Amino acid sequence: MAPTVAVAHYPEGAGHATRMLAVARALEARGATVTLAGGGHGARFIEFNGYEQFEPAAVDFIGDYQGGSLARVLANSLPNSAHRVADYVGWLRREQPDALVTDDMFAAMAAEFADTRLFVCTHNASSYYDAVIEQGFTWLLNRHQQFAAEDFLYPSIWPADPGDPPGVTRVPPIALDVTDGDEGRPPVETDVLVVPSAYSNGFDELTDRLRTAGHDVTFVGSPDWECVPALLPHLRAADRVVCSGYSTVMEAAVAGTPCVIYPFTDEQHGVSRVIERTGVEGFQVEHSISHVVRAVGQPLDPPAYENGADHAAAHVLGERP
Repeated sequence: MAPTVAVAHYPEGAGHATRMLAVARALEARGATVTLAGGGHGARFIEFNGYEQFEPAAVDFIGDYQGGSLARVLANSLPNSAHRVADYVGWLRREQPDALVTDDMFAAMAAEFADTRLFVCTHNASSYYDAVIEQGFTWLLNRHQQFAAEDFLYPSIWPADPGDPPGVTRVPPIALDVTDGDEGRPPVETDVLVVPSAYSNGFDELTDRLRTAGHDVTFVGSPDWECVPALLPHLRAADRVVCSGYSTVMEAAVAGTPCVIYPFTDEQHGVSRVIERTGVEGFQVEHSISHVVRAVGQPLDPPAYENGADHAAAHVLGERP
């Protein structure tokens, strides 16, 4: 009998939905049945790809803390977190999957209450953060996930680094690719593919500056952009990609497209520091619009990585990648 695997994604940013849907499809390709959950920014994307999903209570720590205050976290994020865990517990008990794979800390917590086999799939680490409260919270979170999960899958584009959580299972970067007959709009060759995250600022101005500099630019999420099943074909068709979020960084790695990273959130800055420290080829980090525009016009070697989605699915199913 084919196993049923629950796949849950974190709600902050559509990139979480992208990478976990990639794992879900890899599980299906290996014969598993999947059931999805997560909601948040990725809900529309999941539905666009023809899947239904359970949507637990929404949480936005980034918006409440980095865009707000500690008081706002206490008033909103903490009670919503408890609701999200409780919603996940009910979902897991109803679905009764053979296993859960997730990058959502709340789903990981719920797995213990629902007595569900757990596989964590995330790149998050306490070393990314400068604020003591974020460092401490993420350190505790990583330790809980290492204790509760059968495997902590760690998709990264950098070699082993002292800042990585101890005891993780490293897998290649994870990217969602299209399936036969599901290409959506054909990719258009472009000089620069600009991909903001949910928390990026100034990308309209950045796009204008790049065009003024003579570049042909495609702006993902602009009024004339149509939603696509997967961004990977469009990254392959671009000469450069400019982005903020790590999900797009992983997609650029798999696409083999040089990438200029323009970070905004604490986690994005932390990931960028690791990439700079380890000297990963094909990626350059910049912190202002003018520096991004300059970097786009300079030579940058293409990255070369395989897709880690199948590796992650194999680990969950107890098979060889």
